[in-house]
Amino acid sequence: MDTRVDQTGADAGHGISFNEAFRVWLRVACLSFGGPAGQIAVMHRILVEEKKWISEGRFLHALNYCMLLPGPEAQQLATYIGWLMHRTAGGLMAGGLFILPGIVAIMGLSYIYAAFGNVSFVEALFFGLKAAVLAIVVEAVVRVGKRALKNRVMIALAAIAFVAIFFFAVPFPIIIIAAGLIGYAGAISGRPEFAPAGHGHGGGNAVVDSMLGDAVPAHVRPDTARTIRVAALWLALWLVPVAALLLALGQGNVFSQIALFFSKMSLVTFGGAYAVLAYVAQQAVEHYHWLKPHEMLDGLGMAETTPGPLIMVLQFVGFMAAFRDPGGLSPMLAATLGSLLATWVTFTPCFLWIFVGAPYIERLRGNIGLAGALSAITAAVVGVILNLSIWFALHTLFRETVPVHAFPLNFDRPVPGSVDVPAMLLAIAAATAIFRFKLGMLTVLAASCAAGVALRLAGLI
Repeated sequence: MDTRVDQTGADAGHGISFNEAFRVWLRVACLSFGGPAGQIAVMHRILVEEKKWISEGRFLHALNYCMLLPGPEAQQLATYIGWLMHRTAGGLMAGGLFILPGIVAIMGLSYIYAAFGNVSFVEALFFGLKAAVLAIVVEAVVRVGKRALKNRVMIALAAIAFVAIFFFAVPFPIIIIAAGLIGYAGAISGRPEFAPAGHGHGGGNAVVDSMLGDAVPAHVRPDTARTIRVAALWLALWLVPVAALLLALGQGNVFSQIALFFSKMSLVTFGGAYAVLAYVAQQAVEHYHWLKPHEMLDGLGMAETTPGPLIMVLQFVGFMAAFRDPGGLSPMLAATLGSLLATWVTFTPCFLWIFVGAPYIERLRGNIGLAGALSAITAAVVGVILNLSIWFALHTLFRETVPVHAFPLNFDRPVPGSVDVPAMLLAIAAATAIFRFKLGMLTVLAASCAAGVALRLAGLI
């Protein structure tokens, strides 16, 4: 794997020094709030408009590729652009810096949460945070739905996906695979409903575009020998720690479970963090019992308020899982290791997809079947995100839920008399601020946290 920074042509990033690129990528990382749409917009503003490093066409080309991959598209986009400019070293720098501020912030907040989460002030802070997060997730349903549900077929796919995961607990990977197959078949049969929906300003493709002029850097072209070397290295970095934990500790150990579960998540995180979080929440809360429902909401609130991909919430899940089951370690040490392990197996595959797959997938960018599969998956993701929003609502707005297990049904229903009135009023206020007054996410989150503290001081919660 060649990590040299060439000094000529496209391979040298058109004369942009590595140190200068480092400073700019660090700036991008520290400003990467607001989910993938906001993060991609930040990259576009800095790299395309302000620095004029990258052309619109290449930016779009890179983003289209990242949309086809599992994992956080914004982080992979940063990795891809850094790789195009300064080879592997540039990709590692750009992709690594993109998640570093979030890792540090989530770790610090997790320590505070584990140590003081039952303190009155902290509970009040997160009470307000959860109400705002609920409104943000609902806004995500609307935003993605406007982009993806352009015809009745796509609306039907979203509805079927919602019913399947909410009422029948169909696993998320099955829904995504089925949607992809339907989209592929529909596209190659010539059905116009499966044409790509595009991304508009909310998703990034019309807002962001491409890089490095017309030249194709040498390190982007397919090379079989290089592919084998790079794949072997990154598969080892990803899977050897997983295998070592399984052999040393067994499948029942919490670290082995974290390694296996989040490795699987790294393979199925198509459609953005909101889509996969529904599945993560159900497994972490109901199957592994690593967290309680309100703690999953708290973790999502942390990820919403810190820089980096929203999928960084998985770091918090790994932290709490090991904190609750530390084995012979101190709880905080175990939690730190669990947190870093979850982050490692979540993001290591992201570099694998870029460094190995980009040269080959580039050739398939105009493939009709793949475009149709992606459109159908995006539609199904809307239904999955709707499931996530309802799951959050049940555990935010109601103090009690009752599981319904009447084959083939498998879902939770609220207990009507357990409505949490302050939480409902706060969620309505947050939704009004987002939808009616178009306030920014951080403003709404900060105001909701302050409202939670005020409610606690007034004795209302």
